[in-house]
Amino acid sequence: MLPSQSTVTLVRHPRTPAPVVRLIEVHAARSADGGLRLAYCLRGDMARLLIPAPETPGSADGLWEHTCFEAFVGVAGETAYHEFNFSPSGQWAAYAFSGYRERDTTRALCTPPQMRATLTAGRLELEAVLAHECLPPTSGNATLQIALSAVVEAIDTIDGSHSYWALHHPGALPDFHQRAGFALELAPPPAFA
Repeated sequence: MLPSQSTVTLVRHPRTPAPVVRLIEVHAARSADGGLRLAYCLRGDMARLLIPAPETPGSADGLWEHTCFEAFVGVAGETAYHEFNFSPSGQWAAYAFSGYRERDTTRALCTPPQMRATLTAGRLELEAVLAHECLPPTSGNATLQIALSAVVEAIDTIDGSHSYWALHHPGALPDFHQRAGFALELAPPPAFA
């Protein structure tokens, strides 16, 4: 039987530099109401990373261009999925896709996630809670397939300023949308099972 929660370690895409990041871990859990709780922890030299400053919380595009955490959520056996971006600034984004990189603009997303970011010496933590209605429509009683990822922007790298982290990198270039990268499976919570 699949678990309804898991803690995983993200790996850096081999084509991107990351000399100042030591570790990125994510705890993912299904909540009793069918939602999803995510807790990201990035450890590294925070003085050498570009961390977005706090802003008014709200929906915003282009968050992936700077340090942010991401989750791609699908249902086993379906091609549709949702993408979520969580910035340490407090901003977020949610997108629906009917298939690989095919935006589904007919689906309205979503109630704002509950988010909290904490920056300390050597550590950036971000927690995000997604309500059940933010996830793909049939997700309540189905196994979720999830791609967890992060984009980290550094101040002083020579070979490029962004590193790309994921649970699994299926391609030669970073691409978090590839379904083969949806490597974490979480069972529905007991109330839905």
